[in-house]
Amino acid sequence: MLDADSTIYALSTAPGRAAIAVIRVSGPACVSIYKSLCPETTFPKPRFAALRTLYDPSQPPSPNSVLDAGALVLYFPAPKTVTGEDVLELHIHGGPAIVKAVLSAIARTNRSDTTVRYAEPGEFTRRAFMNDRLGLPQIEALGDTLSADTEQQRRLAVRGASDALLKRYENWRQQLLYARGELEALIDFSEDQHFDESTEELVSSVSAQVRDLQIQIGFHIQNASRGELLRNGIKVALLGAPNAGKSSLLNRIVGKEAAIVSTEEGTTRDIVDVGVDLGGWYCKLGDMAGIRAGGSTLGESVVIGAVEKEGIRRARARALESDVVVVVVSLEQHADGVRLYVEPEVLDAVNDCVEAEKCLVVAINKRDKLPTHHRDGPLPQSLADAIRHTFPAVPAGRVFAISCNDAQRASPAGPQGDPGHLQGFLRGLISTFEQIASPLGVDHDEAGSNQYDTSYWEDSLGVTHRQSSNLQRCLDHLDDFLCQACPSADSSSRPTETDCSVELEIDIVTAAEHLRFAADMLAKITGKGESGDVDDVLGVVFEK
Repeated sequence: MLDADSTIYALSTAPGRAAIAVIRVSGPACVSIYKSLCPETTFPKPRFAALRTLYDPSQPPSPNSVLDAGALVLYFPAPKTVTGEDVLELHIHGGPAIVKAVLSAIARTNRSDTTVRYAEPGEFTRRAFMNDRLGLPQIEALGDTLSADTEQQRRLAVRGASDALLKRYENWRQQLLYARGELEALIDFSEDQHFDESTEELVSSVSAQVRDLQIQIGFHIQNASRGELLRNGIKVALLGAPNAGKSSLLNRIVGKEAAIVSTEEGTTRDIVDVGVDLGGWYCKLGDMAGIRAGGSTLGESVVIGAVEKEGIRRARARALESDVVVVVVSLEQHADGVRLYVEPEVLDAVNDCVEAEKCLVVAINKRDKLPTHHRDGPLPQSLADAIRHTFPAVPAGRVFAISCNDAQRASPAGPQGDPGHLQGFLRGLISTFEQIASPLGVDHDEAGSNQYDTSYWEDSLGVTHRQSSNLQRCLDHLDDFLCQACPSADSSSRPTETDCSVELEIDIVTAAEHLRFAADMLAKITGKGESGDVDDVLGVVFEK
């Protein structure tokens, strides 16, 4: 039972053996718990650490009843604490036996006039929310802070931990409530009072406010999907023919033999996924089956088994599901020199990715086959023209010539450089990540001046999936309002200001209800407001 009058306690550090463990207590019984554990000692000065010996409260103080001879005790009085209540922190030695003994001792401090119990999952955070110490968006960002593994995830979580999103959602909700109030005033008092504006003018004015809000929420939702790339990782697919060097490239990037490398075609049958931190960006690299066709090639019969066919099908599907597709092709030695050869089946898969608007990067492998004067300099013009002709949809800045063979042979202790040009490829890949994950937004208003600074849109990257879903539902209700308030608009597109200027009969009551529904969606995000089912989402968020 989650009652606000009880005092709760829990281990705040990870369980297991450690140098220090922190036990946090929150509630009105903090002072009595301290006096039970540290009898005959002065109460510590608020927000100052004090060294104390902890005793078993069920026995008189003696050497036999010592729980921990060197604990740091801190007391934080309400309301400026993490939960908004009195908080007592015990920094004790982290041995499992000591932690268990102190937790059991706190449970024995329970008296008839106070309730001391172990905290339910997320209960400290729930009390912080109930006492207005944290907003719901901040609480969700707290979970991201604890699970962040890379630098970009850390930045995203820290930005979300501020109250910027909470204030923005509440501001939007207030705008909708104000707009709804104008319409309801028209409903209630239009017959008794004289309004300076006609009904059509008032509805048109409210519709203009709603359209401005629509634009902001629309960009907000788009940035939320980009923020998911940072939070969950960027999916990268290595697409190419057998023996093009996909597995070798994967191994060089992750720094270990994650995939089998062999001259035998069709070695990779299933998708090999590896998570890696590239310059602070978490990405999921997928090495996949080489794409080829069966039949006769150069007098040799190529037979593709059922397993490899399934691997090829999965490879093409994974490429279409990925955020970035790295097309790995190789240079081959021919009688007339080194040429670029790309399997027709690979080109078909690349064209499918272009139609799906996937972000493409091309890695030209086996650069070591070029003449010496072209290995570290610009590619031959004929080869550069062939690459541009083969991949017209890929910008020149996303085409990289590499050599996995040179990178593998290079000694880690050797001179500084870029063997195989792998570092240049990785820098280009990171630059691609920055482009696809950068925030979208309105840079200038109609007058040409800056309407919002960059941080306004960067904050949108921290939007969670739950928040984004409710924002989309809010946007749908705003669309319904504009369709109701501007009946002359085409249902296939959002209404414009001219659509709302035609004087037609408008159902203002229904239009006002759409604004109420939209405001309720924002209330679900913040956990505050008039929405009747806000409590349904709180438990899930706190436990996470």
